[in-house]
Amino acid sequence: MPVDQLSGGPIARARSAVGTWGVGRGSIRAWRAGAWGAPAAPPEPGRPGPARKDTLLGAFAVALALGIFLVDAFTPLESAVAVLYVVVILIAARGFGPLGVVLTAAICISATAAAYWLMHGLFNGDSALLRCLVSLAAIGLGTVLILQNQRAAERLAEQANLLELTHDSIFVRDRSDIVTFWNRAAEDLYGWRAEEVRGQDIHELLRTVFPVDPASIWDELTRTGRWEGELVQTVRSGRRVTVESRWALQRDARGEPVSVLETNTDISDRKRALEALTESERRYRTIFDTTRVSILQQDWTAVRAALDGLGGQTDIERHLADNPDLVRRLRASITIVDVNAVTLRLAGVPDRSASMRTLDEFLPEEEQTFVRSLLAFARGETFYEGETEIRRRDGSTVPVLFGITFPERPEALGCVLVFAVDITERKEAQEALLAVQAELAHALRVSTLGALTASIAHEVNQPLAAIVTNAEASLRWLARDVPDLDEARAGIARVVASGTRAGEIVARIRTFLTKAPPRPTPVRLCEIIDEAALLIEREILRHEVSLRREIEPRLPPVLGERVMLQQVVINLMVNAVQAMAETRDRPRRLVVRLGRDGAVARVSVIDTGPGLTDEARARVFEPFFTTKRDGMGMGLAICRTTVEAHGGRLWAAGHAGPGTAFHFTLPLPEPEAA
Repeated sequence: MPVDQLSGGPIARARSAVGTWGVGRGSIRAWRAGAWGAPAAPPEPGRPGPARKDTLLGAFAVALALGIFLVDAFTPLESAVAVLYVVVILIAARGFGPLGVVLTAAICISATAAAYWLMHGLFNGDSALLRCLVSLAAIGLGTVLILQNQRAAERLAEQANLLELTHDSIFVRDRSDIVTFWNRAAEDLYGWRAEEVRGQDIHELLRTVFPVDPASIWDELTRTGRWEGELVQTVRSGRRVTVESRWALQRDARGEPVSVLETNTDISDRKRALEALTESERRYRTIFDTTRVSILQQDWTAVRAALDGLGGQTDIERHLADNPDLVRRLRASITIVDVNAVTLRLAGVPDRSASMRTLDEFLPEEEQTFVRSLLAFARGETFYEGETEIRRRDGSTVPVLFGITFPERPEALGCVLVFAVDITERKEAQEALLAVQAELAHALRVSTLGALTASIAHEVNQPLAAIVTNAEASLRWLARDVPDLDEARAGIARVVASGTRAGEIVARIRTFLTKAPPRPTPVRLCEIIDEAALLIEREILRHEVSLRREIEPRLPPVLGERVMLQQVVINLMVNAVQAMAETRDRPRRLVVRLGRDGAVARVSVIDTGPGLTDEARARVFEPFFTTKRDGMGMGLAICRTTVEAHGGRLWAAGHAGPGTAFHFTLPLPEPEAA
């Protein structure tokens, strides 16, 4: 309740009455009885109840009235004895309502008239008649005044009762801080009853802690008539409470301070909640300002309104695709509420005053992730992340990884948080890694060439020897007395075929060594396996390994780069052959299996070597990890990268027999619709 409301109205008048007449809890309860015969409040402990008090007062009034009547009617006193009936009416007024007072006055008037008639008869004696009239006038005037006083007291009690009904604790204290009034809300808050507090120094009792010097508070109170502030007080249980206190000063007719009406509202819970909120805000602000991640607070309220305006039946994705102007308007409608220091550095902005105002200023013209963010927002998702570029103030762009948190409550859309991380260094590292991998792959192919030289020479020698043999045979067929032209033509055709095969082998070797970018084409894995077997045939024979190929017929081709996939198969087969080099107690068998595994083609290379330990199997694809004494540790890492680049997967596993099995899968083309 504001203090200015206490300066007027019923509470203020009640406050004035409280200060002037000292109306307390008992007075209010006494006046609450109302008219004669109305039920009174329950008696306080140790005190007679209202009904008993009324009975005693009534008996005393009757006895007094009877005594006055006897004196007035049967004694020779020549005085206005009947005037004493005013005392009877005053006593009746303490116990009865207005009706009881009027009836009492009527009885007293009747008794006065009866006493005059008994003593003097009708209109006999001028002095006696004058005394009778004076007595009747006194009784009538006293009754009127008493009734007026009763009505005023009732109004005063009703107004003072408002102090009991309010939820705020209210008490009145004099200039020495001694309590003169204490309402029920004060009892509930502080724990002391009015009888226990009345007459005590309130601020000593409550151990009040003032926000400033009490003398300065009193100076302000006497100067302005009111004071407001927060106090810390101690209740009966010892608990400390914080109250919002409002003081109003009452002055007497001469303008001197008389008493203070103090109204206190317990704000302990509100104070704790406010402190918790302040601490939460401080933590949030500290995180917002000191984190090394870019944070933007955006307002998406306009976006929500625009999407709601499209209607629930609209295909949002198609609508946005058909209306690029709408996308640009939505992007421009998102305002930047706040940014942290990292965002300012990322955007190349010197301070917040020069910060960009809308999302449109942050994003490049052709940025595509904003549409996907809109779709996620329209679907009701609470989080979306992606990778994009932001535009700096100087026009350059910075690659970032970002995440957007969308509040669930529509009224909170003014606080959409966007977190962004500068990934420029990661991008550069990825490009450098790809370049290094390409160099390593090239180096591996060159180093592999040395190991495969003998096999390549053997493979090239085969078509060359076939050319020589077929050419000599053709010459012999032609040198006969009767040349056999058909046989000669067949021999020359075989020469041409063998020459073509030798040229293809040389072309594959050149392609294998080149650094040109790969060109995916339809590739049959069965042909790659056959070619790989021919390329390492000398290695297989040197280590006395038996090769068995299990090829599923009619397997469709896969899309890939032929030389790179051939390198994977060669590497896996060479590793298997070399793993069995020291095997003496069992046959050395190499199985290459090709088949369909659902929607992918699966190639398995299985050997009967010593196998891999669990630790080696977990690390075998790590760069520079090797189980060979002279190995580089890059072959399998590059093979996995190659397979994954083709959309497949490469892994190592055990199998039923001894040794190790390496498997890789490649996606098969989807069957064409009929």
